[in-house]
Amino acid sequence: MKKMIELIKNRSDIGAGTRGSDLGIDAIEIAAINKGSQYFINYPFVDVPTRNSSIYQNDNHPFGKHIQQIYEQCKQVASTVEDSLSAGNFPLVFSGDHSSAMGTISGIKSAYPDKKLGVFWVDAHADIHSPYTTPSGNMHGMPLAAMLNEDNDSCKINEIDLSTQELWNKLKRIAGPVGKILPDSLIYFGVRDTEEPENQLMDRLGLKNYRVEEVRQRGVNDCVAEALLSLQECDLIYISFDVDSMDSELISDGTGTPVPKGFLPKEIVFILEEIIRSQKVVCLEIVEVNPLLDNKGNKMAEVAFDILERITPLIELKSNT
Repeated sequence: MKKMIELIKNRSDIGAGTRGSDLGIDAIEIAAINKGSQYFINYPFVDVPTRNSSIYQNDNHPFGKHIQQIYEQCKQVASTVEDSLSAGNFPLVFSGDHSSAMGTISGIKSAYPDKKLGVFWVDAHADIHSPYTTPSGNMHGMPLAAMLNEDNDSCKINEIDLSTQELWNKLKRIAGPVGKILPDSLIYFGVRDTEEPENQLMDRLGLKNYRVEEVRQRGVNDCVAEALLSLQECDLIYISFDVDSMDSELISDGTGTPVPKGFLPKEIVFILEEIIRSQKVVCLEIVEVNPLLDNKGNKMAEVAFDILERITPLIELKSNT
């Protein structure tokens, strides 16, 4: 049966430390319009309602800011992704901040509870903090810890309240049991900005990170082929692409936590294309475009759309095989 790309627009940005990534989807659409593309009217789409107005409310969870609203948001994202997959579609998810991945991964696992899910995390950050280790309390730095069911107690620096504990554990259980992904099913590309608790946890779990310099030295094909071989027991693959995986100095600061010395756009295209060619990818998510922080107009969104245009033919080919 022919699969259709379905666009899922999740404008939530309350997991980030700065506002503005809720406008990232609109910025990408504007980039498409200015390029004369009809990309965003060529595919069906779903707008996921947000809880961004909660930013005006007092929040009593300093080590899991807006965790109640993020839990509700991720439940809704999970349901939307599950519905898309169950209808035979390929969900292409556009999200504000990266806390959304808890919903996306949960939705995939709910649709395929008996399948082993592999994750390619293309990002400048490991996003593997928990409320017990976070230096900021911003939940866009925690999605992988939740999906791995990892509190990282041995690196604990925060004493969290009972409400945060309960909501953190509820996040882990969205749409299914805890431990939705396993350490041997997670591959990083481009991570270069981490804190010590994350470094210790990554070492303890044996997580592989293909650094920018390694990918350039060895070549994209060899690195992705090696990564796919290590995920050969995974039935499905989810790609999460954070635009801060790219070099902020060469592109722009149009993302919540820009980091220099990242990938070039053409390298991102090659990485994504090679993963998609595995025929296992069931969902792609693009996150953290923030036009309010862009020091070059709408440059980050324009680059993100250019990448999207380049890889879409392979997604469509994959969906129809």
